[in-house]
Amino acid sequence: MIEALAPDVELAAPKLPAGYRMCTRCVMDTTDPEIVFDSNGVCNHCTRALTLLETRLPMYKTGDYRFDRVIDRLRTEGRGRKYDCLVGVSGGMDSTYVAYLASRAGLRALAVHFDNGWNSELAVKNIENTLTRMGIELYTHVVDWEEFRDLQWAFLQASVPDAEVPTDHGIWALLYRTAAKWGIGTIITGTNLNTESILPRRWTYGITDWTYIRDIHRRFGTRPLRTFPHCSRWQFGYYVAARRIRTVSLLNAVEYDKKVATAELEREIGYRHYGGKHHESIYTRFFQSYILPIKFNIDKRKAHLSSLILSGQTTRELALEELKRPIADAKLVQSDLTYVVKKFGVDEETFARMMAAPPKSFRDYRNEFRSYERLKAIAQAGQRYGLLPKQLGM
Repeated sequence: MIEALAPDVELAAPKLPAGYRMCTRCVMDTTDPEIVFDSNGVCNHCTRALTLLETRLPMYKTGDYRFDRVIDRLRTEGRGRKYDCLVGVSGGMDSTYVAYLASRAGLRALAVHFDNGWNSELAVKNIENTLTRMGIELYTHVVDWEEFRDLQWAFLQASVPDAEVPTDHGIWALLYRTAAKWGIGTIITGTNLNTESILPRRWTYGITDWTYIRDIHRRFGTRPLRTFPHCSRWQFGYYVAARRIRTVSLLNAVEYDKKVATAELEREIGYRHYGGKHHESIYTRFFQSYILPIKFNIDKRKAHLSSLILSGQTTRELALEELKRPIADAKLVQSDLTYVVKKFGVDEETFARMMAAPPKSFRDYRNEFRSYERLKAIAQAGQRYGLLPKQLGM
C-alpha cells in the first residue's frame, strides 16, 4: 500500500550521525559530511557566507552597481529595443519580488517561465495575477512532459541529492537562450545573499554541468532529450563572452527582508505565500519534505535558516525552535506522495526501491567540476580587467 511509504513526517527529520555537532553561530551541522569547524565551533559554511555578505553586498550599495545606477544603465542600454531586461519567474517569492521591483522602476521587462509540469495551482495564479497587474509580458516554455519526466526519474534513480538539477538547468539555459534571441543584455535574477548565502555543495551540485546531467540520463534515461533546454560550458562561454549577457540580482541592491517584502507583495498585488521556500512547485515541496530527509538525511531548512541568521532576519534561538517542528504537514506529504508516484507513472514497489537505493553524489558520475573551477578563476580575472561582463547574480 502507498500509505506504507509515508512515515509520520515528524519521524522524517534527519537522524543525528555519530559524533554529531552543530555550528555555534548558525544551525548547519554534521548531517553535511563536508562541514568543517574552527576552534570556536564555527562552521566553514557561515564563515564563507559572512565573507560574501561583507564583500559582495557593498558592491550593490555604491558605484555602478547601486540600484538606481543599474536601473539607469538598463534603460539606456534598452533604447531602441523592445525590452530592457529579462527576468525569470517561478511564482515564488524571490522571483516575484524581482519582477515587482523591475516594474516599479519603470523597466520594460520580459518575464520567462519554465513550466516543468509541476506548478501548483496557486503558483499559476500568482504568476498570472502578478504580471497582469504590473503589465509585464510573459513568455512560458512548456516542457515535453514525457521527455522531462524521463530525465527527472533518471536523477531519482541515480540516487543523488541534487535531483532538482533538471529544472534548475532548464531554467538557466532557457534564460540565456531567450536573452540571446531577443538581444537582451541583462538577466535579472532572484538569487540573493540575504536568504541564500548558504547551500552545501553536496546538497545541490550540477546546475550548470551539462556533462553531469547527460551522464545520468545516459545511464538511467530511456528517451532522447530532443527539446529540453540545455547549455554546455562552451555555449555559456559564448553567451557571456560573445553576446555579453550578464546577470544581476536586484535583491542584493535593496534592503531585502523576506517578511517585509512578502507583506508588501500581499498588500500591493495580492500575492499569496506558499508556506515554504520554493513550495510553488509540488515536486520541490515533496522532494524537500520527503525524499531529502528520508533518503539523504538532509533538512534544507538548516541552510535557509542559517542564511537568515547571518543576515539578521532571524535568530539562532528562533531557528532552533523552527527545526523542532515537523518539516511539513503529514497529510500534505501523503497527498503529494500519491500524486508524485502517479505522475511519474511508476508503481509503488518501483518507487520504494528507488527510495531504498544507497545514496550517491555527483562524484559517482562524470562531471566537469574541476573544469568549472578553472573557468571560474579565468572568468573572475576577465571581469577584473573588464574583458568580460560581471555576473552579479550572487
